[in-house]
Amino acid sequence: MNPQAEELNAVLQKDSPAIYRLLSERGKGIYYPKKGILAQTAEAKGKGINATIGAAIEDDGTPMRLGSIEKQLSLNPSEAFSYAPSYGKPELRTLWLEKIRQKNPSLKGRTSVPVVTCAVTHGLTLAGYLFVGPGDHIILTDKFWGNYRLIFENGFGGVLDFFDTFAKEGFNVGAFRKKLGSVKGKTTILLNFPNNPSGYTVTQAEAREIIAAIKEHAEKGNDTLVICDDAYFGLVYEDGVYEESLFAQLATLHERVLAMKLDGVTKEEYAWGFRVGFITFACRGITEGVCAALEAKTAGAVRGTISNAPHISQSLVLKAFTSRSYAAEKSQKYSILKSRFEKVRQSLSDPKYLRYFKALPFNSGYFMCIELKHDAEPVRKRLLEAYDTGVISIGNMLRIAYSSVPESDIPQLFENIYKACKEQ
Repeated sequence: MNPQAEELNAVLQKDSPAIYRLLSERGKGIYYPKKGILAQTAEAKGKGINATIGAAIEDDGTPMRLGSIEKQLSLNPSEAFSYAPSYGKPELRTLWLEKIRQKNPSLKGRTSVPVVTCAVTHGLTLAGYLFVGPGDHIILTDKFWGNYRLIFENGFGGVLDFFDTFAKEGFNVGAFRKKLGSVKGKTTILLNFPNNPSGYTVTQAEAREIIAAIKEHAEKGNDTLVICDDAYFGLVYEDGVYEESLFAQLATLHERVLAMKLDGVTKEEYAWGFRVGFITFACRGITEGVCAALEAKTAGAVRGTISNAPHISQSLVLKAFTSRSYAAEKSQKYSILKSRFEKVRQSLSDPKYLRYFKALPFNSGYFMCIELKHDAEPVRKRLLEAYDTGVISIGNMLRIAYSSVPESDIPQLFENIYKACKEQ
């Protein structure tokens, strides 16, 4: 094992042995290289003649670039064309942590500084890289984003281990507890709220029960990683729903519980193609040294996979955050999505629809699901062929992304589904 990885591991073993035990073999072996090319390049920064940088530089010292690209941008060339650090732009990392604390007022204690990823999908991949090895089980709801299979099963040999998402009209805390009770030793939990595909976020009472169950599991001596996939964070439309990330309560829950927050600008800031996400860690009693070690391992995994997230995207996001119009713009987009959500609720209030389908619980995010009394695929095809309508079929469910449908079209959407079901 590389001596630099051993240095990081020694910090973890000394100050947070549970976190060290949670690491996969790949995670134990990764490090951010402080020596070699990166270190030598850093030492040469600011020198009159610098032949260390692996990029082309103009005679005036600015990044070499094509005018046909530059004329499309208002950014300074150094904010767009040059490489960003593997950790991410320092000022963006600091500002994002401030935003996490603002949005999660109950978050106490130390956290790591967020490391920038190439959006949440890459963050999930890094979670697998650091913590998931062949045969490791990942506990999650049976309503889940299909890409988890590619990331954790195909990518790292993990095993998705499901429990029923819903009991009646809410989250199935009992099934979650039962699943936790079946596991001893290293435990990995993946929680995704607002949930894709169901569009459900737990209530305040359900959140408390989930946190209590995880604490009890840790108190029995089980080292536990909780991955919070917060891709749709903030898009909550009903009262009584838990509006913070579960990361806030997990952050100081127990010395054996490592909380890992994955979030980003993709959905929160309506910038899907920018591919900017973040990984943040917290654990009860976590030290500054442990935070630095986790950040270094994460940045090492970033460098070893994509080198760094796009600099231009990070710069654009940073400028947006400091814009005077930012808050009003974001509020306006939220209002549009909430109005579409309310139109879905209104449309589904027609009792005739219950003859063919019912809505699963939903209160947030981009999606909602309806459950049919038979396979949904023939209905999906009929909608395409006869009703000029596209939805996603998953078993006996149809996933409806009302986020992408104008409010005025939502009643017709459900009427088309009703007619397609009626014709089966």
